[in-house]
Amino acid sequence: MSGVHLPEKYEPPAPVEELSIRSADGIRLHAEVHGQPGAPTVVLAHGWTCSTAFWAPVIRELSDRYRVVAYDQRGHGHSEIPPSRARYSTRALAEDLSAVLARTVPAGERAVLAGHSMGGMTIMAAGDRPEVAERTAATVLISTGPGELVAELTVLPPAVRPRGLRRFLHRQLLRSRMPLGPVSPVSRAALKYATMGPASPAGQVETTARIVQACPTAVRANWAAVLDRLDVHAGLARLTAPTSVVVGTEDRLTPPVHAHRIVAGLRDPQGLLLLPGVGHMSPLERPAEVAAEIHRMASGYLAAASGEAAAPASAPASASDSASADERTAVA
Repeated sequence: MSGVHLPEKYEPPAPVEELSIRSADGIRLHAEVHGQPGAPTVVLAHGWTCSTAFWAPVIRELSDRYRVVAYDQRGHGHSEIPPSRARYSTRALAEDLSAVLARTVPAGERAVLAGHSMGGMTIMAAGDRPEVAERTAATVLISTGPGELVAELTVLPPAVRPRGLRRFLHRQLLRSRMPLGPVSPVSRAALKYATMGPASPAGQVETTARIVQACPTAVRANWAAVLDRLDVHAGLARLTAPTSVVVGTEDRLTPPVHAHRIVAGLRDPQGLLLLPGVGHMSPLERPAEVAAEIHRMASGYLAAASGEAAAPASAPASASDSASADERTAVA
């Protein structure tokens, strides 16, 4: 997948196909296809500083019943690094997703889209694009937010006051160009505190550290500048696909307040899944639960192989009461 050597348990499976996809501005994107050819398609978009390798545990959970497409966001993994800061934007994220769907989801068919962190922001940024909507059956937004990211960060403790100082310090952390490697006990501890739940085992922490450390510093900083001023509320409001939301209760980067705001802003919300004790890296921390939520949406909204639409699985009775009717907490 990404060329990062990971602990054996977290090593990515071998893809059945690798693709090179050109986005609208010519940037080359790396994509991989896993699972069952001809099966319903799930498309995975990873977050800031990660790569397709991040999805490995989820891919293993899904690949026995789905055709799973994972791609590297521009600048990450095996995708091309943009030559200028102008090529880093939410518009570019949306155009990249559009290009991936056009290449991997045949016309007339639809996929379930799942995005973690910046991947969820990608889906929201593309919410007003008809070419994305026509290939989307449902979406799962995981550990993400539509805006006000710096204002809601909880990396620094509440004791750091006043609020303006906390916001300033959080912005400096977000946009820092300090290298995140090499991986060491200190860097692992810092990354675990900022991005993962306190009970995350050593293997998960090591995997996260190696994946994040592999992201080039300039790429990390240029995307941080985009996240600092992120505002994809308009795309969120235009997202018509049935959408579920997942968040860890200990997420310091995109705390649960964002998940509640997303649910309130969706046209067709299909529930909020809370993962107790889980941090920002929920697909790696709790892959079984995240994969189960993707499967719930896929089994409910993807057309069956015969072309007949399936009925929604465990969907709320109405959009107006969906946040309360289908807010669930996973069993730890």
